[in-house]
This record gives sequence, structure tokens and C-alpha cells, in this order.
Amino acid sequence: MVVTGAANGIGLSTARRFVQAGASVMMADIDEDKLEREVETLESEGYDGQAQFFHGDLREKLTRTNLVAATVDAFEDIHVLVNAAWLIASGDPLNPKEDQFDEIMQQNVTANLRMSQIVAKRMIEYAEEETPSPSDRCILNISSIYAQRSMPEFMSFSVASAAVNQLTRCMATTLAKHGIRANCVALGGVFGDSLGIAMPEVDDLKDAIRDVTPLGQADGYRDAAHTAVFLASPGSRFTTGQILTVDGGRELIDPLDAAVELSGDQ
Repeated sequence: MVVTGAANGIGLSTARRFVQAGASVMMADIDEDKLEREVETLESEGYDGQAQFFHGDLREKLTRTNLVAATVDAFEDIHVLVNAAWLIASGDPLNPKEDQFDEIMQQNVTANLRMSQIVAKRMIEYAEEETPSPSDRCILNISSIYAQRSMPEFMSFSVASAAVNQLTRCMATTLAKHGIRANCVALGGVFGDSLGIAMPEVDDLKDAIRDVTPLGQADGYRDAAHTAVFLASPGSRFTTGQILTVDGGRELIDPLDAAVELSGDQ
């Protein structure tokens, strides 16, 4: 299987969880040093040979092609793709030079779409050789509850998240006849380094997120990773085209209620 964005955050947590579940994982990211360290860590934990790494910019066509070839060469097959390489950045929604739109769409939507297309074609080739048709091949995307919610400074990220959700549904209907599933994990209430960089003006951001999350946590990467493993397992073989939210209940809270709670007003 392939997990992109596997050097940090949700990608790393997901790759580690799949390895722990017994999968052979190609961890892909642009950060070669971090990937190498993480693979060495997994090996030191007793998962020798289950994880390999591939570094490169997945926005480039040749990189994507080489990643698929390297994975097939290492593990003979690709049953699962997790598109976890994504970008969170704030910007000015009224200023084209500062709205981050092109960069975020290229990383979060276009690169993931192209990666899904090349892997799906490889999966279809294998599926045609197998009898009966496989039910364990799937593509998993990562999006955000901001596909439904709006913050002006995160306009581009919200649009990209909504696009990933729709991309998931379209891939699901297209691939169903080949026995290949596509689902998405929508994150919310999760603090990570990229979010901290995107919102440097907010003091104690992790605490602020925890305060407006009903389940009272802000570190849901591991929970999202468990969800990803479930969506790739036989237990979800009849589940496709779904956007499964992992946010500790944050999407249930009215933004005004959250603002009142944070301000301390009664």
C-alpha cells in the first residue's frame, strides 16, 4: 500500500497504524530525512521490512509514476492508497496574490486526483486478473470539516476540502464496477504543526481547539488513523463514497456557542 504525506501528521500516524496492523507500507513524502528516520524507528520497534520510503514532489507526474513503480517493485501489488499529503494555509480571500488558492488546490486536490488515477488504473489491471473480483482494494482521501464550515482566512482550504469530498464520491461511483472502493476521512478538532503555522496569531491554539471540542481532545490523528484502517478492512467492504467525520463532535457545535464559551461569557 501507499501512504502519501507520511513524514508528518495524519500521514505518519496512518502509515504507522497500518504497519502495526500488519500491512506493507510505502511511505511517501517530500521530506527524505524525516521519512528515513521514521522507517528506522519502525524497524527498531520490530516492524523490519514492512515499511519503505519514497521521497519526491507528488505534484510532479514523473514522481507519481516512479512512486507506483517503486511500490510494485517492493511489494508486488497496491491494494490501498491513502492520499494524506495536504496543505493548510491561511490567506486573504480578497487578494489573489495572497489567497493561497492555486497552491492549496494543486496540493490538496490536483496532486491527490492524479495519484488516485494512476493507482486506480494499476488496481484495475490487477483486478481483471483476479477471480472473484477483489473487495480489499480502496482509495482513502483526507479532507476537513471546513468543507461545510467557513472561515474567511481559510477560504482556499475550505474549497479544496469540499472538492476532495466530491472527488471521493466520483471515484467511488467510477471504480465500483471494478470492486474498488473510495472513501474519505474528514478531520476536525485536530491540532497539528501545519495548523499552528497557519494560525500563529492564536495563543494556546491546541487548548482553544480542545475547549470547543465536545470530547475534549485536540490530538485526533491517531483516531483518524484507526478510522483509515477500518475503511481499508473487510469490515467496510460494503462502504464506498462516504465522508466519515473524525472531529470529536466539533462539527456539532454552533460557532456562536463556541465563541461565547471561549470568551467566558455566561
